[in-house]
Amino acid sequence: MNIVTLLPFIVLIGAMFLMTRSAKKKQQQAAQMRDHMTPGTGIRTIGGMYATVKEVHDDSVLLEVAPGVHAVYAKNAIGAVLDDDEYNRIVHGTEPEDDTPVVPDDASSLTATDETDETDKLASDDSRIDLGKKDAADEAPEAADAEPKKTDGESGAK
Repeated sequence: MNIVTLLPFIVLIGAMFLMTRSAKKKQQQAAQMRDHMTPGTGIRTIGGMYATVKEVHDDSVLLEVAPGVHAVYAKNAIGAVLDDDEYNRIVHGTEPEDDTPVVPDDASSLTATDETDETDKLASDDSRIDLGKKDAADEAPEAADAEPKKTDGESGAK
């Protein structure tokens, strides 16, 4: 046989080998992650539910979904084991304390002047600002006093 006829088969077998090897590696990493769960660890299930591990058994895990609410899940249903900081950030909304300063989105808040203080006072005032427009209620008394204008085609006598 010629090497050119065997080349497609060799490439196909090599691609299959690489795909199965990476899948096996991911499965081993997931199994290792699930084996390192301990009570008190925060997890995320494959369905997206966050919970705390209470007990770990051979094939199942007892999770505390909410305070006093427990559920039994299969170990294969655990999508990720989270570290404490990430779990608290997602579930409780607590941000990790950083020493880095917060940069504001608006540069005008970096400098404080008397002008900005006056603007803040005006913005907090609930009074109406006259923009030169009149309401329909303001115009109604003026329109009632005036007589309607007559056009050239209209005459006062019939």
